[in-house]
Amino acid sequence: MAALAAAAVTSFALLACGGGGSESPTVLPQDMAAAAELTVHSSSFQAGSDIPVEHTCDGNDASPQLAWSPPPPGTRSIVIIVDDPDAPRGPFIHWTLYNLPGDLRSLDAGVRANTNLDGGIQGENDFGRIGYGGPCPPAGPAHEYRFWVYALAETLSLEPRSKGGQVIAAMRGRVIAVGNLSGTYTRK
Repeated sequence: MAALAAAAVTSFALLACGGGGSESPTVLPQDMAAAAELTVHSSSFQAGSDIPVEHTCDGNDASPQLAWSPPPPGTRSIVIIVDDPDAPRGPFIHWTLYNLPGDLRSLDAGVRANTNLDGGIQGENDFGRIGYGGPCPPAGPAHEYRFWVYALAETLSLEPRSKGGQVIAAMRGRVIAVGNLSGTYTRK
């Protein structure tokens, strides 16, 4: 758990430095080390493996299926953030979902920008669009894509179209569990 919490804090710190096109949060969630661990998996790809083309800009740009273990009691909402820490200008956010119901345990593949998520909201990604924007790295070495799932002790008071940095800043003090699933993608 300590390694996952350290990775989550590092992810937040990198996003706070203004990587990608995200608005930078002004505070970091210092309580990540105390967060419980969620197990995140997908029927679309295995941890550490290649993300199938259908879930990238070279395919259908469809979000993969995601599922996670039950979060701790007191979970009021779920946040999902997908980022590319290998982007040329720093972490690039591909998908932000927030205020998903706390009892939600999975998302089907192919979530569209206008999908009803039972009160959950899709934010603006670093492509400047609402919803999922799949892996689309420049040609060269593989990039890692991290699918973060956060359990929060409350819902976030944010406007629709909020950007990843705004969501990250609003999460401070509310994260009670975190987990991630990573995959890779290479464009030739």
